[in-house]
Amino acid sequence: MKIYCMSDIHGCYSALCDALELVIDHLGEPDTKLIFLGDYIHGGEDNIAVLKKIMGLQNIYGHRKVVALLGNHEEMVMSGFSSVNEMLGSGEYDADDSYRYWFERLPRYHVEGNTIFVHAGIDEDSGNAWEYCTEDYIFTEQYPHRLGKIHGLDKKVVAGHVHTNTISGDRRFNDIYYDGASHYYIDGDVLSTGDINVLMVDTDTDKYYKVTENYNIPIEPYDSEAW
Repeated sequence: MKIYCMSDIHGCYSALCDALELVIDHLGEPDTKLIFLGDYIHGGEDNIAVLKKIMGLQNIYGHRKVVALLGNHEEMVMSGFSSVNEMLGSGEYDADDSYRYWFERLPRYHVEGNTIFVHAGIDEDSGNAWEYCTEDYIFTEQYPHRLGKIHGLDKKVVAGHVHTNTISGDRRFNDIYYDGASHYYIDGDVLSTGDINVLMVDTDTDKYYKVTENYNIPIEPYDSEAW
C-alpha cells in the first residue's frame, strides 16, 4: 500500500490545494490512502475552506481512504480553551456545531504496516504497549520531539507538530526530517514557507519518499553538512 500524508495545514488553503495536486490522482488507485496528521486550523486565513476541503475528500473517497487525525489545535476547541468560531476566525453561525462534531470523532493515531502516523508522538518508553500506555495529550502535544531508535518497538513514527527547522537546528531547513532511525517529521512551517511537505510511505517495501511534481525522492537521514 502507498500512504500519502501531510500535516499542519494551519488554515493555508492555497498550500493545501497545491499539495493535493501531487496526490489527488492517486486516490483513485487501489491500495492507496491519504492521511492528514492534524492542525488544520489556526494561523492562516482560510481555516473553514481547509476543513471543508478535507471533509469533502472524506465524503468522496470515504474515511478509510482519507484519514484525518486529531491535532492539538483541534483539541483546544474540544477542551474548551477556544470556541470553534474563535479558532476559525469565523462569522458562520453554525461553526461550533458542524466542526466540533467532526473534531470529536477524529482518531489520535493510525497504524499501517510498520508505520505509526500521529500528530505529535507516542509514549516511546512503553515499547509494544504504546497503544495502551500513551496518554491522550502525548498523541497531540508531545514536546520536545523524540529522536533515535525506539527500543522495544519495531516501527517508525511519522509526525508533524514541531517544525523541522527546529528539529534540525537549522532555520533554512523546512524539508522532511528523518533521524536515520525511527522518526520522520514533516511539519515544514507552512505559515513561513507557503509549502506543505508530502510524504509517501510504501508499506510493501517499507520505504519513504518526498512527493514532488515530477518524481518521488527517497528520504535520507538529515545531514547538517548538506545544509
